[in-house]
Amino acid sequence: MAAAFEAIVLAGGLGTRLRSAVPDLPKPLAPVAGRPFLDYLLGHLEHVGARHVILSIGYLGEHIEARYGGRFGSVEISYSRESAPLGTGGALRQALSFSAGAYTLALNGDTLLECDPWPFIVATARTHKQLGILTRDVEDTGRYGRCELSNDVVVGFGLKEATGPGLVNAGVYCLRHDLFEGHALPDRFSFEHDFIEPQLARLKPYGARVRGYFIDIGVPEDFERAQRELPLLRW
Repeated sequence: MAAAFEAIVLAGGLGTRLRSAVPDLPKPLAPVAGRPFLDYLLGHLEHVGARHVILSIGYLGEHIEARYGGRFGSVEISYSRESAPLGTGGALRQALSFSAGAYTLALNGDTLLECDPWPFIVATARTHKQLGILTRDVEDTGRYGRCELSNDVVVGFGLKEATGPGLVNAGVYCLRHDLFEGHALPDRFSFEHDFIEPQLARLKPYGARVRGYFIDIGVPEDFERAQRELPLLRW
């Protein structure tokens, strides 16, 4: 078992692409084979060593609080509540203030990447980076946009128009506690488009390539695929 770590899960988005499938629930609570998707994500985090998870909640967040309260198995749960939509960047900046460690894992509440994140966290710290990004090869990069790695550094992001197999940003990050300090940022901003991309040359994020199972339930076809595949995972 890896050493214990803290994680932020972004669970406050509006989930517009999946609204037709789950109209009355926040996207992370979308039912997958009789269980909320977030159960699978938290179960995986517990398995790989998370001791404290900060759930960043907004839209219909009261449903998430009602289900999990302050604990999931051995994992302590706390909440970073958005009083108004903050975007992924604003939500991460606010949630990071609830973390006690020097480095915190951060991930999306509608995506599951099966991997042990501890070596990734350690490598980000050892390279003295403020940001680490997990990447993964996929069959079609068109949905995500390509990601370029060079000597374990993320050096570029491609347009979503580029299709076919390739490497993408898997949406799992390692954040140093001072990542946002010294930046004049609005309350609401996109972590990827308004922060990482403009700051890429300065940040030189550590990049790791992983091969584990990967699914993003943000679109109905992958939500249907999750119904078949997620119950087969065992931790």
